[in-house]
Amino acid sequence: MGKIGIYGSSFDPVTNVHLWTASTIANRAKLDRVIFLPCANNRIDKQMKTSNDHRWNMLQMAIADNHKFEASDYEMNELAGTSKQYTWYTMEYFTEVYPNDELYFIMGADLLVEIDNQDLPIHKRWKHREKLIANHKFIVMARDGIDMLKAISKSPLLRNADDGRKFHLIDKGLQMEISSSYIRDELAAGGEPRYLLPDPCYQYIMEQGLYQRELS
Repeated sequence: MGKIGIYGSSFDPVTNVHLWTASTIANRAKLDRVIFLPCANNRIDKQMKTSNDHRWNMLQMAIADNHKFEASDYEMNELAGTSKQYTWYTMEYFTEVYPNDELYFIMGADLLVEIDNQDLPIHKRWKHREKLIANHKFIVMARDGIDMLKAISKSPLLRNADDGRKFHLIDKGLQMEISSSYIRDELAAGGEPRYLLPDPCYQYIMEQGLYQRELS
């Protein structure tokens, strides 16, 4: 039985921090594989800045030389435009594909807080969160100012599910702040973020004219 981490994000574009984070998590959590899962362009809660095809092409370039990394277009294709754009359905899908492996959903501590945020009305918390927490495991990355243990203890759902194996908390050394939005802003302003993302991806962005502000 192998250990697999499901790493979802917009990857708009994929950055060196995404790759470093995935590699660090794979090492610390002893994962055999990390599956990069770009979300669909038409998600209701995110606004992509470029097409599914461009993000997929760049992701393939970025992970080509790491045998532990692979990508899945499940959310891009299977969930595009449907009501199933929720983590519960994604994890159930991968459970069916890899029935003999141990799966983890990789997320930041900010998402851990959001799953069952007691300060939000019930209808604004994560869909199918009870089934998601009961049936799956999580690797949680530290984020500035978030106490992960406190976030778990504050939620009745999370604390009652915490058996010592449900949440693998990684609280050291993952606090790098270079984001996809920072890179997009630099490109739009005529900046030079070349060394913040894989070189093939940077060259692809230049060739395709991605993220660059149109001149009026």
